Amino acid sequence: MSCLPYFLYFKIIFLVILSRASCELLPCCASVLLPLFSHFSFVPLTPRILSLTPDFSTFTLTLKWSDNGSAFPYGLDASWEIEILRKETMEDVTRESYNSKLTHEDIIHSWNWKSDMPLECTSHYVRIRHYINITQFDGHKDWSDWSPVEPSGSGLFPQDTVVAVGSNVTFCCVHEEGRQVQRMSYGAKDYPLIRLSSRSSAIRVLNANASDASGTNIVCRMSENGMDGTVLFVGYGPDVPEDLSCETSNFVIIKCTWKPGRASGLYGVRGTKYSLIESISGKNVSCEVNEMKKERICGFPVLADQKTYSFVLGVSNPIGQTEASLLVDLNQRVNPETPEKLTVSGNSSTSVRLHWFINGSFAEIRLLCQIEISSGHSEQKLHNVSMPGGKFSTYTAQLNALHPYTKYRFRVRCSAADHFWRWSDWSGTEEHTTLEAPPARGPDIWRERSPSGKSLRIFWKVDRKLKMSVWSLMDFFVVFVADNVKTDRAVAMGNGIYISWNSYPNMTCGYIVKWCHSSGSEPCSVDWQKFPSNTTDAVIKSALFRPGVRYNFSLYGCKSSGYQLLKNITGYTKELPPKRAPNFTVEETSSDSILVKWEDMPIEDCQGFLEGYRLSFAKGEKDALKPRLLESGNPELKVKNITDLTKKSLKILDLQGKTSYQLDLQAYTAGGLSPPNSLYVVTKEDSVGLIIAILIPVAVVVLLGVVASIFCYRKREWIKETFYPEIPNPENSKALQFQKNICEGNKSLKTLEMNPCTPNSVEVVETQSAAPKIEDTEMMSSKTDTIVPEDGSDSETENHVVVSYCPPIIEEEISNPPMDEPVGLSQVVYIDIQSMYQPQIKPEEESEIDLVTTAGYKPQMQLPVSALKIESRSPAEEESDKTAGYRPQANTNAWNMDTPDSPGSVESNNENASFGSPCSINSRQFLLPPKDDEDSPKPSNTGWSFTHFFQNKPND
Repeated sequence: MSCLPYFLYFKIIFLVILSRASCELLPCCASVLLPLFSHFSFVPLTPRILSLTPDFSTFTLTLKWSDNGSAFPYGLDASWEIEILRKETMEDVTRESYNSKLTHEDIIHSWNWKSDMPLECTSHYVRIRHYINITQFDGHKDWSDWSPVEPSGSGLFPQDTVVAVGSNVTFCCVHEEGRQVQRMSYGAKDYPLIRLSSRSSAIRVLNANASDASGTNIVCRMSENGMDGTVLFVGYGPDVPEDLSCETSNFVIIKCTWKPGRASGLYGVRGTKYSLIESISGKNVSCEVNEMKKERICGFPVLADQKTYSFVLGVSNPIGQTEASLLVDLNQRVNPETPEKLTVSGNSSTSVRLHWFINGSFAEIRLLCQIEISSGHSEQKLHNVSMPGGKFSTYTAQLNALHPYTKYRFRVRCSAADHFWRWSDWSGTEEHTTLEAPPARGPDIWRERSPSGKSLRIFWKVDRKLKMSVWSLMDFFVVFVADNVKTDRAVAMGNGIYISWNSYPNMTCGYIVKWCHSSGSEPCSVDWQKFPSNTTDAVIKSALFRPGVRYNFSLYGCKSSGYQLLKNITGYTKELPPKRAPNFTVEETSSDSILVKWEDMPIEDCQGFLEGYRLSFAKGEKDALKPRLLESGNPELKVKNITDLTKKSLKILDLQGKTSYQLDLQAYTAGGLSPPNSLYVVTKEDSVGLIIAILIPVAVVVLLGVVASIFCYRKREWIKETFYPEIPNPENSKALQFQKNICEGNKSLKTLEMNPCTPNSVEVVETQSAAPKIEDTEMMSSKTDTIVPEDGSDSETENHVVVSYCPPIIEEEISNPPMDEPVGLSQVVYIDIQSMYQPQIKPEEESEIDLVTTAGYKPQMQLPVSALKIESRSPAEEESDKTAGYRPQANTNAWNMDTPDSPGSVESNNENASFGSPCSINSRQFLLPPKDDEDSPKPSNTGWSFTHFFQNKPND
């Protein structure tokens, strides 16, 4: 290895020898000498960077270096390895290769690299090394020195750049030392910061969307209220132009048009630029276009002696560029300018001359011009004229076969005659009236004789195309009218009326159809039309025909002796609905019908052939707030259709009495219904129905009353027992006679004498005060402390007194009672019914009560037998008791006090137990013995009354 410099020196000598050797000896020497150095490895020279130039607008670095090719004796393949990094972060950005060919000369190589972020964001460094593609140069390859790119200044980068939709863009904010970026936003959104160095931070926007015309704002906010910003424009690259077409209108300028396709979204200085390049001549023009129009236009000057043009339309914007091409033969793409200065002249009644000017040089082609002719109500006509072209010249054409004294309108357009491409636009319209001409024939005349034959009416048609002078009557003809002429209906056809007739062999000179232009009374505007003898139908048309107007036609046949009326025809060009409905009135009304009559309609109001009448009716009041009959959709609406036109009345049946009805009458034709004519009518009241409505309920009530009476009569016993039980009449009771019989001592008085009957219960419910204390009738009981309240009674406020009445059994007085029966036990004390419910009196006031005044009917008190005490009384009191009236007659010794149901029984469950008096509830004995039948009172009234209906029959 210590001998390496010598080898290198020898290498240089060898290369010099090879370089100075002749071309013939070089291959031989190389084949001899190179094997001598096959065991050595040579090191390529270290390359040297000549320049490193940044292009900040395109993020591009341009690297230049020399290959030192002059140091090599013959051509060799070489490659260069280039490395780029960002210094502060030491981020290896890229390492790429570049291939070249070494020659005997020193070549300067250039290489470009585009960064994914602005070059102002951070420092970039580049170095390079050399490879030679032969085995002997496989030694160590040295790198060149780093070549830096140091940005300067501060701000937000890139500034106002343009990118394609969907691009990824990096924005960096470069600031001074000591400051700090707080946040960066793209549009309205903040993005995370990427720290590049101590002086710069960045954000990365992915898949950018199309921006507005004004772009999208990017803002960098720093400490100490510092802020920088920029704008990003995101759009589309240009589309390939569509429908590219080129033509000339004057052989001075070639006008090319196209459609741009999709809008780029870029405007102003960043908008799409167009240029038109002609490949044959090599000339090009820049096109000024309006971005707001859908179609773009660009002009190219016509070149002398060149008829074929090869155009290339170039389209570019900051994002990209494209082009479209077209080959054009100019003579086949001629669209002349619009004709100008059109004039019309002429001194004839049938011809005129037209003049017009076309701006352009058409000397080398022929022109085809089309003239449009129109007059009055006639259809437009087109007349073509071919003529040689001129250079900015005036063109002339003559029109013949025009009508005299007629006003015409003309206009012109032109195109190439030999190779038609397109018509030009129409020129302006010019009017002209032809001169008058003498009449070619006499007027068309129609004559009619009056029915009396003393006068003649003459009609003639004025030819509006001619100026008429004085006419003279030269001949006459006779019109024959038959008596049995029929009238037919014509059929409307288009804007005319179709008429047909049978062929008449004896009509040798044709037919005439005459009509009147008014459906009213004469005079009217008469018109007619002639037809040859072989015609059997025709469509009569006139500018005076109007829809809804009836026209009367007369068909005349012509023969040598004159004209004969064959038939009359009437018709409409178009039938319309009648103007109004006929007037109608209500002639008579009843409770269920209405008779309606209407008038005939004038022909002028029909506006068509009348087909019938439509009468609608339904219930309705004459109230403007309610909808009309035809508009209400009333389900009760009924419609009568009258198709017999001779019928002028109609009777409406099955109506309701005393009801308001609305009637609508309409006439109709094939054209539709007329407006309705309305009436309101009220039907009469149905008296028979009212009487029936009254009688039926009365009859039903009477019938029900009779049935109820029969039923009640048959069931009177059950009804009386259920709803009207017999109640004793106190006035007929002999107990009320105690006061006047008590002093008389009538032994024959039979107190409360009644026949045995079924016991009846009477319940008296009322508030009962405390029973008065009566000293002389008090009976003591060993169980007086025991009080048994009645079921369901209120022990605090009121007591229910239940009185069971049973007529007593009258027993015969026993003169000699048994000795073992205590006399005192047969005495039963009674109290007056009225005093029983009076307020309780004080003991000291009891002695003042007159015994006589309280005498009378006294019900037996419900007291236990054990409580009875017979106190010693004076003889006067005993005598008074004997004549005191009603006394219990039962033998009290017969009462068994030990039975469960006895009043004094402890086991008795009867709350109302008593001794059997009329006031007792559970009495088992009658106090008075029954009398013989002959002693019973008999009813004195044997007659019948309504009240007896509810009474029981007398006992048998």
